[in-house]
Amino acid sequence: VLFRSGRMLDEGVAIEAIDQALLEFGFPVGPITLLDEVGLDIAGKSGAIMAKAFGDRLQPSASLGRVLASGRLGRKSKKGFYLYDAGGRKGGVDESVYSLLPPGTRRIELPRAEIQRRCSLAMVNEAARCLEERIVRVPRDGDIGAVFGIGFPPFRGGPFRHVDAVGAAEVVRRLQELNAQYAGRFDPCTLLA
Repeated sequence: VLFRSGRMLDEGVAIEAIDQALLEFGFPVGPITLLDEVGLDIAGKSGAIMAKAFGDRLQPSASLGRVLASGRLGRKSKKGFYLYDAGGRKGGVDESVYSLLPPGTRRIELPRAEIQRRCSLAMVNEAARCLEERIVRVPRDGDIGAVFGIGFPPFRGGPFRHVDAVGAAEVVRRLQELNAQYAGRFDPCTLLA
């Protein structure tokens, strides 16, 4: 979710629109808020490791790199994508962060359903890859781990239950549709296909 959210920032989608869309999908916290909470320095380091291991599929966003390079670390420095008071309580989006985005980035509106689809389907696809590569033993373990470990919306039952609810053929169709727009980033894993 973090990688796809970062890519949407690169495209010009508003910070609050991304966070709100994923909250409405059922995540306990929006992904941009989560970046600020974890720390942009930690996200930057882990993003580089993920990109090295998985290539373009999990390439960190240029926006995150530029915001981090400006010295913003998130809540711990009281300056990130959001504003923080002296006590560390989050306020609204720090509008000055938009000036740090890649040159030429213009604000665009993306429907909430599209934000949700791009983030959730990427997560579902990665979960299926984990099962395919035997990192996860059975789907139930993946669902429990995703719900309790990374905050996948519990009422959706986890990524594998989500596939069952939507239908694997429909998930693959949606992933292929996204992959046609964003080559290499949404290629359905073999197990789903």
